[in-house]
Amino acid sequence: MIDYKESKFPLESLVGGWYMPEKICDDLIDFFKKEKEYHQPGNVGAGKKIRVDKSAKDSTDLIIKKEYEEEPFLEYRTYLNDIVLKYQDRYDDLRAHVKWNIIENYNIQHYKPGGGFKVWHSECPANENRLLVFMTYLNDVKDGGTDFKYQSLRVEAKKGLTLIWPAAFTHCHRGVVNNEQDKYIVTGWYGFE
Repeated sequence: MIDYKESKFPLESLVGGWYMPEKICDDLIDFFKKEKEYHQPGNVGAGKKIRVDKSAKDSTDLIIKKEYEEEPFLEYRTYLNDIVLKYQDRYDDLRAHVKWNIIENYNIQHYKPGGGFKVWHSECPANENRLLVFMTYLNDVKDGGTDFKYQSLRVEAKKGLTLIWPAAFTHCHRGVVNNEQDKYIVTGWYGFE
């Protein structure tokens, strides 16, 4: 296993962060830019209440099938799996949940200047099987990271930084909107198989 640089967050925050290679981030942004025909507006809500609401989330999304094993996603998933193992080492009670994995398609998201996921939200309402969230910042964005409400934590968007945190309401979060820079992320969910 590679020795990943860790971004230190308080243990009690249940937020973990490790860096993956910047080349993977560049490759994912390039892939996103080449696949314009599959771009769609970001949506919010769950089930029958799913909708586009740019006042809540203003993004362009590219859905990546969880089974997709071509590059650059095969390499991304390899590094992501190692990072999740680091998170599991940090919070070893996760070993009690023996059957969990990426359970649904995930996204590359692009936020233009002034865009973002602007409202407080958690990841469980959409799918109660979700256990953990993963998110990788694909570029540096000064004053454009993520706020965690109950942890009183602001994370800066640093290229390659991959965050893992619980999907539950305890980890309400929102994007920090930057009015001058584009922001790219990959985000998805681990859950019970």
